[in-house]
Amino acid sequence: MNFPFYIARRYLVSKKSHNIIHVISGISIVGVAIGAMALIIVLSVFNGFDKLVMSLFSSFNPNIQITASHGKTFNLNSLPLDQIRKIPGIIHITEVIEEDALMKYKDNQCIVTIKGVSEGYKTASGLDTMIVEGNFLLEDGEKDFTILGYGVAGTLGVNLQDYLNPVSVFVPRRGASFTGGFENAFNSEVIFPSGFFQIQYEIDVKYAIMPLRFVKKILEYENERTSLEIDLAKEADQEKIQKRIEILAGKNFIVKNRYQQQEILYKIMVSEKNYIFMILTLILIIATFNVIGTLSMLILDKKKDIAVLRSMGAGQQLIRRIFMYEGALITLIGALSGLILGAIVCWIQIRFGLVRLGAADSTFIVNAYPVQLQVADFVLVFFTVMTIGLLAAWYPVYNIKKIHLGQIKLD
Repeated sequence: MNFPFYIARRYLVSKKSHNIIHVISGISIVGVAIGAMALIIVLSVFNGFDKLVMSLFSSFNPNIQITASHGKTFNLNSLPLDQIRKIPGIIHITEVIEEDALMKYKDNQCIVTIKGVSEGYKTASGLDTMIVEGNFLLEDGEKDFTILGYGVAGTLGVNLQDYLNPVSVFVPRRGASFTGGFENAFNSEVIFPSGFFQIQYEIDVKYAIMPLRFVKKILEYENERTSLEIDLAKEADQEKIQKRIEILAGKNFIVKNRYQQQEILYKIMVSEKNYIFMILTLILIIATFNVIGTLSMLILDKKKDIAVLRSMGAGQQLIRRIFMYEGALITLIGALSGLILGAIVCWIQIRFGLVRLGAADSTFIVNAYPVQLQVADFVLVFFTVMTIGLLAAWYPVYNIKKIHLGQIKLD
């Protein structure tokens, strides 16, 4: 066994001449453990929220979206759709028309974005999993229905059981003049709601999903579309498919993946996670100051042992390695203990959901704080804690000769 490591291990577990050193050593280990545990728990909670947000937006944002690089709409015939459909990995392409409109229900009204979607949108989007009231129904024979965001439904005060009062939709008529009166300036149609969806506040208060044929009719569109939404197979190479679509579509179109569609949001989430990690790391650095105090007092406590080792021929480097190993052991035990405790706390939260987001009858998508454990976080926290701990141990160890040791001379 490595001699300095053997001595360091004995110093860690053996009885010291002063009991206070035992206490301080324990405090050092606990401090490092709490810091490591806090890092793992917070990072895991952020992972859980990241996964939750991505899963929510995946129900609304497609794997790949194609839009015009100039203007709001494009002609469907300007895209080589047949070639795009033949790309391996593409499951479904949804034609989309989005436009701002005025919606009115009884005496309530609000401005919303109506989103007309072609057939197959239900299976391609997964929006049916986000229905909180009613059903996912857009077409029933010749009848058209709309699915409202939960915020839109609340603003309008829509009642799904009201079969007498439909929702009225108004959009500006193409080339119409407002001087001729309201009726001449707007196209209007009525439609019954079939359900409400809840994804994320900005979406819930903005969107109403409708059949493409209904939106085409009210907007007087033929081949105009605002976007195409492409659904991919799970095993598909998204990056490769996106590049192929960009080549086929040409410079007149913008092709975005799911991350690029919500790029600002994802960057904010990553930044928040990094900032929290740095803040907790600073707290961990403060906690490791105990390691400096522990090693300094241990060196004073073991000055007789150092004198004996010096008389037996031990050099300065060997003595420093002993106490460096001591600091490494304290940090290692604290780091591993913190990681294990953090994993246990996260598992308990995943399994039982003890820490809740709100009351039991709240309308949150999830009732408890979401948690996701990632191996990369454990590796990052372990090396962060060990690096800080070793740097903290370095100061007292490499300044042994400056600590008063009676008649001991190390140089």
